[in-house]
Amino acid sequence: MTAPQRLTDRKREAIIQAAIAEFRANGFEITSMDKIAATAGVSKRTVYNHFLSKEALFAEIFNQLWARISDEPSVIYRPDQPLSDQLRQILQAKVQMMADENFLTLARVAIAATVHSPERAQNMVERMGEHEGSLTVWIRAAQADGRLKPVDPEFATHQVQGLLKAFGFWPQMSMGRAALDADMQNTVAESALEMFLARYQR
Repeated sequence: MTAPQRLTDRKREAIIQAAIAEFRANGFEITSMDKIAATAGVSKRTVYNHFLSKEALFAEIFNQLWARISDEPSVIYRPDQPLSDQLRQILQAKVQMMADENFLTLARVAIAATVHSPERAQNMVERMGEHEGSLTVWIRAAQADGRLKPVDPEFATHQVQGLLKAFGFWPQMSMGRAALDADMQNTVAESALEMFLARYQR
């Protein structure tokens, strides 16, 4: 990569980080491209060279959040291993992601920006609905192997992830709580694991 390209990439990243900071501090509607440019230390023209509109800039922020959600470690169901060991790996990865400050910051910005725009919220829901996460795939495979009771895999996924989010996501979003520390991450993951297996393991 050439030096000019690296400079362009750095400016683009500076713009995105500035937008995240401004959206979080002032909200989507109030934040202007002028303010984002000033915070990023670039000209307004440079901002528009990278992003045609504030909506396009928000879309990039959402794409980064989506990439983090989608980039779950691939856990393949293994019939020769205990369900608890496999599920623990998935749940611990999820709760660790929720405790990442960069992830929480992106999520706060995305949620705040969608509150006043049903269209943005609809787009987020539709995108998430298109993605069958590693946990849903794992549950489906374990059912096919006869080791989990019949249940809609998506329902069971939402159910167990709801247990994680009740401690590791929504309090941080709605009440400004600190991200879970390592001990609490383990406690939350283990509790969700035990409840899930008690309900669904054959």
